[in-house]
Amino acid sequence: MSGIPSEFTVGGIYLPPLLVAGCLGVLLAYWTSRLLNRYRLSRHLFYPPLVFVAFALLYTVIFGYLLIPF
Repeated sequence: MSGIPSEFTVGGIYLPPLLVAGCLGVLLAYWTSRLLNRYRLSRHLFYPPLVFVAFALLYTVIFGYLLIPF
């Protein structure tokens, strides 16, 4: 048996790893978009909300790869 959990427990409630990865991905994408807006780099992007979705998807895949056991 591996040391990586198949579920995460928060207060006795079991959460799937993809939900945790998705929440972390959205939070990190929000933080990245705030940084882009603060330093006025988002003005170089064609459609910033689409870039936010792309960052959220990218970060979710990265966290999912790190959190979900294979």
